[in-house]
Amino acid sequence: MRLLLYNIRYGLGLGAAMHWPVPGAAYLLGNRSNLQRITDFISSQDPDIVGLVEVDTGSIRSRRINQAEAIARAMGHYSAYQCKYGEASLNNRLPIVRNQGNAFLAAPRVHGERFHYFQKGIKRLIIELELDEFAVFLVHLSLKYRHRQAQLHHLHDLVVAADKPVIVAGDFNAFWGDHEIYLFTKATGLRSANVDGLPSYPSRSPRKELDFVLYGDGVRVTNFFIPQVAFSDHLPLVCDFEIDPASRQVA
Repeated sequence: MRLLLYNIRYGLGLGAAMHWPVPGAAYLLGNRSNLQRITDFISSQDPDIVGLVEVDTGSIRSRRINQAEAIARAMGHYSAYQCKYGEASLNNRLPIVRNQGNAFLAAPRVHGERFHYFQKGIKRLIIELELDEFAVFLVHLSLKYRHRQAQLHHLHDLVVAADKPVIVAGDFNAFWGDHEIYLFTKATGLRSANVDGLPSYPSRSPRKELDFVLYGDGVRVTNFFIPQVAFSDHLPLVCDFEIDPASRQVA
């Protein structure tokens, strides 16, 4: 199976398009042509599961287009999405901001999705997608180090409670390096598919490893790579994996 993780920055793109006709204009006006580029790229990778971070679910910026549904429809995938802020957050009532979310797209049979919420930070959403043989968690961690550590504690509890092999994917905002998640990976037994620590941010000259695909027992990674495409400020991560036969029997 193939998992593609991509922080698409609400489809806004890079360079001059972000700042025309005034600096930062794209955050309000959007960039419709770039969404098609992103859709074409994702489709070209033929993923079974797509984790999208920073997706617009239908604000005036995207001309009321739900980007998760639009990409899923083009690929014939199922979609699950939600606003990334806490249920009681003021952000849920603000124009444009209330449509800023994360999403899963999936081709295989999906048993269901669950929306969990961190107790700390502004970005609080955790999407859990349950499939036949494994579960995937999608996250976008806080910009604040202290909040990220509290969120990892919460995520640990969800991972260890899962009764199937687990994959955790997302933008971890680990600005201080992968040592930020060292204790989390040791406590959960998760390992990074990116064994060489390849950077994914910023896309034009990658220097930081902010995006991760982590996997636990029962999952065997067969390939991992980072396509060099500049449709967002992050690079996408592509991970091919298999579920061990013994794990299928247990699940």
